[in-house]
Amino acid sequence: MSDGTQQGDMAALAKGGRTNVFGFVLRLAARIPFLLIATRLYGSESLGRFASAFVMIEILALVCSLGEKRGLAQRLTESDEPAVNLVFDGLFVALLLGSAAALVLWIFPEPMFPNGTNSPYDLWLVVTIPAFALTEILLAAQAYKYDIATTVRARAVVEPWTISIMAGVFFYIPATQEAGLALAYIASIFAALLTAAWPFLRTYGLPQGWRPNPRAMVKMTSGALPLVGADAIERGTRLLDIFILGFFAAPSAVGIYYVAQQFATLPQKLKTSFEPILSPVITRNLKEGNLSAIAAQVRQVGFWIIAVQAAIALALGVPGEAVMGLWGPDYVGGTGALAFLLAAEVAAAMAVVSESVLVYIARKRNLAISVGILALQAVLTVGLIMLAEKLGYGEPFKAAGAALALLIALATSSLIKALLLKKLLKAPVSNWRWALVWATAPAVVVGFAATQLPEWAELIIGIPAILFTYGYVIWHKGFGPEDRVLFRKNIGGPQPEDA
Repeated sequence: MSDGTQQGDMAALAKGGRTNVFGFVLRLAARIPFLLIATRLYGSESLGRFASAFVMIEILALVCSLGEKRGLAQRLTESDEPAVNLVFDGLFVALLLGSAAALVLWIFPEPMFPNGTNSPYDLWLVVTIPAFALTEILLAAQAYKYDIATTVRARAVVEPWTISIMAGVFFYIPATQEAGLALAYIASIFAALLTAAWPFLRTYGLPQGWRPNPRAMVKMTSGALPLVGADAIERGTRLLDIFILGFFAAPSAVGIYYVAQQFATLPQKLKTSFEPILSPVITRNLKEGNLSAIAAQVRQVGFWIIAVQAAIALALGVPGEAVMGLWGPDYVGGTGALAFLLAAEVAAAMAVVSESVLVYIARKRNLAISVGILALQAVLTVGLIMLAEKLGYGEPFKAAGAALALLIALATSSLIKALLLKKLLKAPVSNWRWALVWATAPAVVVGFAATQLPEWAELIIGIPAILFTYGYVIWHKGFGPEDRVLFRKNIGGPQPEDA
């Protein structure tokens, strides 16, 4: 592979990374109003029931999207058929599967509501399953064209701001007050679908001469099963804890845990949003046999992700009591869960980047590892919750136990998948650098000093001080010229569209 192509790949990855860092900031800004409305107006019990239903909806939607977030890039790279027809194949199958899943849950809704419902309107959450699946495929199609801005608009602007605004609106309408969270979520999912559909139609247009081909669609579905499993399990590890808590803990504890998770999973959105821009780069290099280039890209993107995630984890974790206290005194008990969840997302960075390659070159082995990790997490979650019960600890300790189980499971996943990828690529893939320790140490000291301030100052002064300290050290001690590409718009080499 030429140096120009390699530069072009890094330019594409860096451009996607910059967009996603910006998207993270937007998502954080939009998530805070929703959490304020949900915690202050609806309360932890209503939020807990909504969170339990939300788990089932997202898992089924990901299954119905057929792993197209990564699989679509491979199909578009390898097939000679018109791209828009290939995308419509996926959309059609996802619509069928999503509608079938929605119908089954409509008839048998009990798995969605282990703690009961807030309102009869909650059952209408099932309509978001096909809508969510279609949105995933449309965004993957745009990402194949190096359009990450649409993903940011849909997932970081339209979706969170819609749910925030509509949750407030529905609360003040007497007929929809109890159903406000569910109805706001439905509105946000369909708003995101429209946001993804418009640029897709401008980019790809309508299909010409396309008809549903049952044989081709069955082949596509069967070939996608390892990707479906990997996607569902990867997302399932972030939702299994809430699902299990729904059976072992009070609705209020689930609601408090959900709030902690909303902050902790923001970094997870950052790393998983690299996948669409990684997929076309990886599939092309695999087709050309450039394994060393793939290893270099995994190391580079992996370091970018863990460096930014560590900053977020420190900024939100060190002043954790103040962060959770924003939503009310009842939520401070979730501080331990927040700390473990933030650490889990940092530990998971290597697993996610490794999986971006393994799903193409070792699908079955990757799926087997993921299944084993999910089973490990389930056992640990149940075990730690039961241990907290046996020792007579309260609901916050159950939530912390679930978060600790996630941390152990994701750290194990990162280690195993990185070792497997290193063996297959015959090149190092680790994202670890000692500069992360050099940057973390002074940031922790600054953060601890900030915790001695009043709560408002801890947030307003402490969080920026932590980020500045960490950023200054990591920039000067950890980032070389190749790393700073992530924060530089004008870099050499071809533009992503030419790469």
